Amino acid sequence: MNEINTEMYRKCGLNISNFITEPESKEYNACQFQIDGRLVISRIAKTTPKKIGQFVTFWNRNTKGITQPYSEIDNFHFYVINVQKENHVGQFVFPKSILIAKGIVSTEKKDGKRGFRVYPIWDAPTSKQAQKTQQWQLDYFYEINSKTDLEKVAELYHSHYN
Repeated sequence: MNEINTEMYRKCGLNISNFITEPESKEYNACQFQIDGRLVISRIAKTTPKKIGQFVTFWNRNTKGITQPYSEIDNFHFYVINVQKENHVGQFVFPKSILIAKGIVSTEKKDGKRGFRVYPIWDAPTSKQAQKTQQWQLDYFYEINSKTDLEKVAELYHSHYN
């Protein structure tokens, strides 16, 4: 999947630098890198046997070594989640601001989440909550194939950060 993403970024004129793997979450291919100077946290989501959608973790360790959700004061611009199912491959590019708005990133007023589900376009969730979640998530999703809208990909990385 890294080759696909690297190729996709290159086609969009996005420059990757400072790539670092995170050994602790290696089962999610956890890494961090910069795209055009903006810090990206990246994971691969996992398919779970009993629920529609894919699960991904989103935490770091505090100074005492305890896991905690990422916070609005943590230094990152995007959380990128790679998803795959059979011959479908895609990527969610969530800007920090939307993760704060959706309660995934902690704020002074509310604790965030250590993990959550994503629903790519090829999933058909049945619960109302999952459908509602998929609806907003798809604004930040693109499928990687020969028809990928490269302008949309570049736009996701350039217009939605703070």
